[in-house]
Amino acid sequence: MKNKIYCSIIVFLLLGLSSCQKNYLDKTPLSGPSDETYFSNQDELVLAVNGLYRYANYTPLDNMPLNLLLDNGTDIGWDRNNSPLQSLGKGNQDSNNGLAISVWTEAYKVIAKCNFILDNIDKVKDKSTVAIYNRSKAEARFIRAYTYQYLTDYFGSVPLITNVLTLETAQVAKTEKAAIVEFILKEFTEAAADLPLNHSGADVGRATRGTALAFKARTALNNARWAEAAEAAKAVMDLKIYSLHNNYGTLFSYAGQSSPEIIWAFQYLKASRTKTHSTPNALLSRNGLGFTNKVPSQSLVDVYPCTDGLNIDQSPLFDPKAPYKNRDPRLTFTIAVPGSVFYNYQFETHRDSVKCWNYNTTPATRVDNQDALNAFATFTGYCWKKYVDLDDKADRSNSEINVIQIRYAEVLLIYAEAKNELGQLDQSAYDAINLVRARPTVNMPLIPAGQSTASFRSLVRKERLYELAMEGLRLSDLRRWRIADKAMTGNFYGRVQRGLLAGPPQIDENGLANYNNVANRADMRVIETRVFDTGRDYLWPIPNIETVTNPKLIQNPKY
Repeated sequence: MKNKIYCSIIVFLLLGLSSCQKNYLDKTPLSGPSDETYFSNQDELVLAVNGLYRYANYTPLDNMPLNLLLDNGTDIGWDRNNSPLQSLGKGNQDSNNGLAISVWTEAYKVIAKCNFILDNIDKVKDKSTVAIYNRSKAEARFIRAYTYQYLTDYFGSVPLITNVLTLETAQVAKTEKAAIVEFILKEFTEAAADLPLNHSGADVGRATRGTALAFKARTALNNARWAEAAEAAKAVMDLKIYSLHNNYGTLFSYAGQSSPEIIWAFQYLKASRTKTHSTPNALLSRNGLGFTNKVPSQSLVDVYPCTDGLNIDQSPLFDPKAPYKNRDPRLTFTIAVPGSVFYNYQFETHRDSVKCWNYNTTPATRVDNQDALNAFATFTGYCWKKYVDLDDKADRSNSEINVIQIRYAEVLLIYAEAKNELGQLDQSAYDAINLVRARPTVNMPLIPAGQSTASFRSLVRKERLYELAMEGLRLSDLRRWRIADKAMTGNFYGRVQRGLLAGPPQIDENGLANYNNVANRADMRVIETRVFDTGRDYLWPIPNIETVTNPKLIQNPKY
């Protein structure tokens, strides 16, 4: 589908086209489409739907897809740029926050395009095959529901708009979040019935039945609709077409793009002159010629358990003098840690490590270590590794690695969490979480039966962190569990700049690290000090311009 989706010229995308102007000039435009003539054939319909995929994948900062940005505004990541993402993480945002404005604006553009298609699709019903008509309608409904899903996650109650607006109907009040969630779940359910099980060839990347059901499961989970979350996740599992990728370390690289674990991913392709993304540029080390402006926290590094399954403050395998050894393999698959090889350079962030090995030459050579010397080297001492691939070395600003939006491991963890919250902690819930833990290349100890609801809750919350870090789900997790006020308050730490922690921090039941017991915590780099207003920050601000121009739209509390 890479060629089809992104090569499409989406002529229908002029918002509000014609219908709001009928009383002023009731004529068919001499150039471009109008709602009087569009759609006229099946090809136009397919082109229009193809365009939805491109517009649903927007890059509000640093030419990175939204989901790859979000974790860097939470407790596990930070944006070095003085950006609206940094403000959201720090807790000093207002209703003119640029990221919130971008997400809101782009989301409603996508919704408007979906509404245009759905309002006009019957004009071509008799000119399309039944399969294309049904699939196209289902795709438009899916993308609209997908968009409302994250709007409600971030903003809460928002205007629910399901038809093309006119000037007379343009001002719309909020719909209660619960009603929108009901709408989203219904749309995903009905879309799933008309979407195919899979695609091949140029259609790879389109939504499938599993895509709609997986997002239904995520939406239900984020809204504590436990029964529906478990049911939808089980429906995905019962399709028997998804499985975990054997090598966790390659899943987020070119080598993993065709993995049966990927349920839906944004597609990229340079050859067709389509959109690419600049994720490697933002994440890479200075030696790797990246900007290192999105970085993981010390607390995330410390939360990964030892290979015996115990937290580092409990495990006899943890050695403060070699803190990255004997750890859950997902730590070093997700994060570049000191002492490792990253992008063919010895990765050292100790400020006295002024030279390092360059393995791009044969034999290896010693070079100036920019990850210690450069003023803008990683502020935390670590780098993200997901979506960083040596194949992008020649053009780090134009990566075409597909960016996963939902994958099978998440579905399994949704199922485990929902079953536990329902009070139905049975073998199927253990099997789901243990399948993730037992993945080859991860091989973490299985969770034994006999857990209490509270202990299993702790395990699944931590498992989501180990498995899904840097995939954009942390913000919704913190909000769903109502622990953002704990996680997003106080000092955001990087590593000790000239040494190591004297001992492990305390890790609580939610996977949050507390450094009060660490003797040399004063030597840790404080990246910033954050605040979290519980009466405000569980929601993003609605853009000020929207509330000014639409008096019916009430701002979220305390903005």
